[in-house]
Amino acid sequence: MRPIRLTSFGYLHLPTGPDGLPVPPAADRVEDVRDRLRDPAAARDILDLDGLNPRVQDVVLNTPGARELLANLADYADLPAGPSRIAIGCAGGRHRASGLTELLARELRARGREVVVEHLHVHLPRVLKTPAGARTEKETAR
Repeated sequence: MRPIRLTSFGYLHLPTGPDGLPVPPAADRVEDVRDRLRDPAAARDILDLDGLNPRVQDVVLNTPGARELLANLADYADLPAGPSRIAIGCAGGRHRASGLTELLARELRARGREVVVEHLHVHLPRVLKTPAGARTEKETAR
């Protein structure tokens, strides 16, 4: 079985297409978790952490709907003619997307799959959405 590539990203960091909408990374399935999973960044004790941290992964996993989504993605990846790439996006790519991607990678490896993980935006500052548009924490601190 060929390896599967998992990519996490933040919609607010993506380039936009001619229609003004963000252009997600190329994948067989792009999962947008912005409206599906509560943003764990609201929890002050994990605000400065990212989805690579087990505490953030626990918060993401215990969010209503996360376990079902994780099981669905893992089963989809295991289909005989399954995907070679799955991309998971949230607002900034630091918490939900990266945490869920790490959890999915762990599950797929437990099922014997070879997994390659790429986090596009986990290292970037948190993005704060404002009526004027998206700004990073550094921009808001000025």
